[in-house]
Parts: sequence; structure tokens; C-alpha cells
Amino acid sequence: MTDLISKPATEIQELEAKIDELLKRYQFLKTENQSLKIKQESLVKEKAKLLAKTTLAKTKVEAMITRLKTMEENS
Repeated sequence: MTDLISKPATEIQELEAKIDELLKRYQFLKTENQSLKIKQESLVKEKAKLLAKTTLAKTKVEAMITRLKTMEENS
């Protein structure tokens, strides 16, 4: 008779342990996800800045090339 009572109690304890482990994993993943979202946002902003710098540099180089060609033609 005690086996019938202790077996369900053991199963409940095992389920509680599994649920606790799942909750820990959930919290870890939630924290990690938030961290990754912040990192992604930072990288997106950095990418935008780099693209702007690249565009500006390209424009300046093209202007210099045009001026050099003009100088060459006038020589």
C-alpha cells in the first residue's frame, strides 16, 4: 500500500523538478533573447552609420576624380 502512495508522490516530485528546470531555461532564454535584441539594434545603428560614411567617401572620391579629369583636360 505504501508503494501506491509513494510512487505518485515521487512522480509529482519529478514533475516539479522538470517544471523548475523548464522555468530556469525559460528565464535564461528570455534574458539571452533580450540581450541579443539589444545587440542587434546596436549593430543595425552601426551599419547605418558605416553606410552613411561610405556614401560620403564615395561622393568625395567621385568629386576628386571629376576635378582631376577637368584639370587634365584644361592642361
